Amino acid sequence: MKQFLIIAILSISIFSYSQNNRPQDPIEPYNYLSEDVYFTNTAANNIKLAGTFTLPKTKKKPAVAILISGSGPQNRNEEVKQFNHRPFLVLSDYLTNQGIAVLRYDDRGVAKSKGDFGSATSLDFASDVEAAISYLKTRKDIDTSKIGLIGHSEGGLIAPIVASKNRDVAFIVLLAGTGVNGGKILETQTRRAAELAGAQKNILDENEKLSSKIYDIIRNNTDEEIIKTEITNFLNGFKKNNPTSPIASVISPTMIKQQLSVLKSEWMLNFIRLEPADYLAKTTCPVLALNGSKDFQVLPKLNLEGIKNGLEKANNKDVTIKELDDLNHMFQTAETGSLQEYGQIEETFSPIALEIIKDWILERFD
Repeated sequence: MKQFLIIAILSISIFSYSQNNRPQDPIEPYNYLSEDVYFTNTAANNIKLAGTFTLPKTKKKPAVAILISGSGPQNRNEEVKQFNHRPFLVLSDYLTNQGIAVLRYDDRGVAKSKGDFGSATSLDFASDVEAAISYLKTRKDIDTSKIGLIGHSEGGLIAPIVASKNRDVAFIVLLAGTGVNGGKILETQTRRAAELAGAQKNILDENEKLSSKIYDIIRNNTDEEIIKTEITNFLNGFKKNNPTSPIASVISPTMIKQQLSVLKSEWMLNFIRLEPADYLAKTTCPVLALNGSKDFQVLPKLNLEGIKNGLEKANNKDVTIKELDDLNHMFQTAETGSLQEYGQIEETFSPIALEIIKDWILERFD
């Protein structure tokens, strides 16, 4: 997931790796039908979206899953080139070989999909999922009463947004989905990443005070000038009143300007303000929520508990929640879970997690 970092010294670098051995990537010819498809989001200026639909050869009218990517511009394979992994390619191949059809698509404005990614929010991406559902309902080779959503990271926020209001959604699978608001996600993600990098606890504690307050200001106000004024006054006041704080020396006009740059991102403002509980409390279809114990980006205990509490408010009777040992945010088997490992790990997607997803869907929709 993207990060809004209150203190620049806690930023995370993206590392590039030359590791090319990716044994889980499928090789053609496939044992199933694979079709390039296009569909249109009529609710968003008729944006044309491009994807791949895969269909089992051995099952008539199978259930189908739409894959929803995490934050940042992603193609249909949810590929991060720096890490040389294609988790949605691996996931779709596995599920289709097990008798579940899959639709995966390029985010708007990415690869072969039209539209503007940079101006879109999570709610806009939810609209694209609605368009994918409408497209699938026109197909004659699937069971249109068994259309489900599998969302990873931000996609795990988008899936309940759609399911909370669209009764055509038969199930959702949340892979490292969020159970708390975006401000809390970013705050805890930043802290855990810095812990893994060896940052001192006193610096982390002080940074958390600042970031928590700034996210609160953004959540509680919509007027840009008010937000600018409150953030500026808060940071300057903190520096004045806490001269011995290890963070005080970092606060400067340049640093404050850097923090205010968040106001340029409609996506970020929307993400900080969105409360997953608002949508989970209205989600009544079957839900599988998985998270890895070594996920530093979407902390498992905090978010799985939030998902559980939200679905309880919906009186949802079919909820499965699991924290999977030793898996990171990408559902790879990891040593520490840190970002630096993503490209070093040969595994793209844990076979244990793949099997859990497959078994859960087929138990309900075979």
